[in-house]
Amino acid sequence: MTVRRVEVGGEDAETAAPFFRAAGLQVEVLRAPAAEHLKTLDSEGTKYLLVHVGGDDGEPEGTYARAHHRIAAAEAPGLAERVKPRENGVPEGATWVVDVRFLDNPYWVEELRGQDGRDEAVRAYVLGQPAAVELMNRLESVLRWALPLYQRDDLTVAFGCTGGRHRSVVLAEEMARRLSRLQNVDITFEARDL
Repeated sequence: MTVRRVEVGGEDAETAAPFFRAAGLQVEVLRAPAAEHLKTLDSEGTKYLLVHVGGDDGEPEGTYARAHHRIAAAEAPGLAERVKPRENGVPEGATWVVDVRFLDNPYWVEELRGQDGRDEAVRAYVLGQPAAVELMNRLESVLRWALPLYQRDDLTVAFGCTGGRHRSVVLAEEMARRLSRLQNVDITFEARDL
């Protein structure tokens, strides 16, 4: 499910809301009491992400009690980036999708922002993160096991991040490089958003 609506409650909701709006999300700032509003959304079948910003509001079934995310105002920019809808969505024909938005984003490093995942500085930044190395090692192991099982079928592994220019490009290219050593398997790399 792609979430495009965010309900934001708590004492610092007004401070956090602009970050979610900037991420292209529909935002409603909730004031206590919010329990009835949330029940109405639920009864209408409305899909939303509930974020509570600040301490416990003490309202039974309110935004703190029911929040998907409880954060401090300073955490709003990071959460907004993680829940932001992907610009181009999942590629058509993708068999497996690997979301790599949990890694630190080179976009926020001024000297890397204008570069992309094909540039050595961006590659070093992404692959310098222990979580990226662990992901690559674990995923490579699973793919080496799975590829022979696909036999005549294509296996397309799509890596996704916020803009498709930095983290996903580095990791997709790295995985293609690693798997290209396999015998009797054709590996291709494509960076759709570059």
